[in-house]
Amino acid sequence: MKKLPELLAPAGTLDGLKTAILYGADAVYAGLPGFSLRTRAKMTWEELLEGISFIRANNKKLYIALNLFAHNRDYENMPAIAERIKIVNPDGLIVADPGVFMWAREQFPDLELHISTQANICSAKTVKFWQNSGASLCVLAREVSHNEFKNIRAACPDIKLEIFVHGAMCMSYSGRCLLSNFATGRPANRGACAQLCRWKYDVVLRNPDTGLEMPIDEDERGAYIMNAKDLCLMPRLSEVLSSNPDSLKIEGRNRSEYYVGSVVRAYRAAMDSWASNPYNFDPAPFMSDLNLLQTRGYTVAFFDGNVGPDAHDYETTRSNSEFVSAGIVTSVDTENLIMELRNACAIGDTITFMPPHNREKISVKLKEVINAINGEQLDKLSAGQHNSIKIPLAWFDVNNVADLLPPLSIAYKSA
Repeated sequence: MKKLPELLAPAGTLDGLKTAILYGADAVYAGLPGFSLRTRAKMTWEELLEGISFIRANNKKLYIALNLFAHNRDYENMPAIAERIKIVNPDGLIVADPGVFMWAREQFPDLELHISTQANICSAKTVKFWQNSGASLCVLAREVSHNEFKNIRAACPDIKLEIFVHGAMCMSYSGRCLLSNFATGRPANRGACAQLCRWKYDVVLRNPDTGLEMPIDEDERGAYIMNAKDLCLMPRLSEVLSSNPDSLKIEGRNRSEYYVGSVVRAYRAAMDSWASNPYNFDPAPFMSDLNLLQTRGYTVAFFDGNVGPDAHDYETTRSNSEFVSAGIVTSVDTENLIMELRNACAIGDTITFMPPHNREKISVKLKEVINAINGEQLDKLSAGQHNSIKIPLAWFDVNNVADLLPPLSIAYKSA
């Protein structure tokens, strides 16, 4: 069997962390709670500690992201950050700023330092610079083509290389956008991007003499001028794996458990399929699973070189998927499965579960909507407030539901 790279998944929440591990990630990356380095972090310190226990129990890895570009004021927090890192004892730190790199090298001389995509590494020369500085791994910029990667791999055989295979693309240069910070005060580098590139823009001509603003009509392709489709290298995964990367990264620390679980599940199964029979690998069935997700459409982006017009959706930012997350399994006993809702469910809905360790999906049609809290039978129940439904196991066509669908298993339904 062919040797596979590490599959690295985002962990923006505790449930997201556990879901990624459950569905087959080799490692996860997360911010460090309690500090201003990643302003939209949703995981508390206590949750991170619980997540670490879960990671270690499953013999997986954790990388902590410190990939901001630091101002002088940020270094005031560094002594406290160092103490937290000692407690966490991660498998590596992801950094971008040379100053933060130098600080981390001094504080943790034996800890792996990974250079973030924020550092915009596009050449073998830059990889060698970081390698000579003491880096263990370089995350290459999304703008690096596949041919460029192969050249970098050949020139840099003694350092680990990581590439993004799935997730949102940035209209700026690998996350270095100033548009969000300028317009809203939310800095992209600190995890708070307002994604202004997804907005619809009207073009206006201002008359310098009168001050009047005159709108310029846009054609049907002129609305969402910066709306990049999502990166997806599943169709080219065989080429990716054959070029010997050390880590494949999935973007999405602000994504849902359903997104994380679905993407990890698809790439885990696809990678294992390729490893067992690389010459007859077919990405189609795994691509079908990714098409269930709500996305802006997919692109291979810079894989073949400069992107073309098909890498953007100029019409809308709405998803083109016919499905949405139904919910997350919270428990299964001898009689019932309990699912916490992520979207409203009604009588007649078909709920399709995605087992973590089995490719065959499990579907069940709701004969009733039973409120899991009080047993009330309803026509429909909305999501929110931890609303959950009870699904009798007798409604399923399989007998071993509890074995196939452990807690945190994900499910979807028609939109």
